[in-house]
Amino acid sequence: MSLLVKDSRKTMFTGIIQGQGRLVEKRPSGGGMIFVLETDFDLTNPEEGESIACNGVCLTAKDISQRRFEVDVSPESLSRTTLGAKSAGSSLNLERALQLSDRLGGHLVSGHVDGVAKVLSRTPDGDFVRFTFSIPKGLGKYIIEKGSITIDGISLTVNHCGTATFSVSIIPHTLEVTSLGGLSSGSEVNIEVDLIGKYVEKLLLAGNEVPASSRINPAFLAENGFLK
Repeated sequence: MSLLVKDSRKTMFTGIIQGQGRLVEKRPSGGGMIFVLETDFDLTNPEEGESIACNGVCLTAKDISQRRFEVDVSPESLSRTTLGAKSAGSSLNLERALQLSDRLGGHLVSGHVDGVAKVLSRTPDGDFVRFTFSIPKGLGKYIIEKGSITIDGISLTVNHCGTATFSVSIIPHTLEVTSLGGLSSGSEVNIEVDLIGKYVEKLLLAGNEVPASSRINPAFLAENGFLK
């Protein structure tokens, strides 16, 4: 479910974090909040109204000045993501919207958070760290082993997946340059599942609505081993 209605434009991200943003100020505004963020990287060629993913939530940047910008956070986003719990001084993972000329280093990410997961355990594994998360209600069917998932805006690969939990292994670089390094048992994170699973589900549920001319339909998927 989309948490923020912007306009008719389709904005995409890759889940490759560009830097951190420090929450300098938060103030009430029209039932929601205004966040003032300061980045640790240069906002080259800034554009008023551009989309920036903040801990995985697609928000619209305004009043951009050097390394500072503001975003309006709707009541829906405050209640359905971890943004509502953030306080001044908190760090957020930032990614500017994908351009057609950019490398797709992660996977296609919409910036529409599907749910909030809780860290169940943090286990050292050499220089790496393995996190185990709870699976938010209703999202288990979209999370598969070795599939893609977005955690606080970061594109990651699912290592193991059960009925109620999943785990990821985090490399030292990601621990150092994103907010994941500061997570501990009980921490909450924003989750966005892979878009592909949603489209496949939509296609299958459409049933007879699939055009007869389409080669990709339930019969085709069953014939090729995707359905049993």
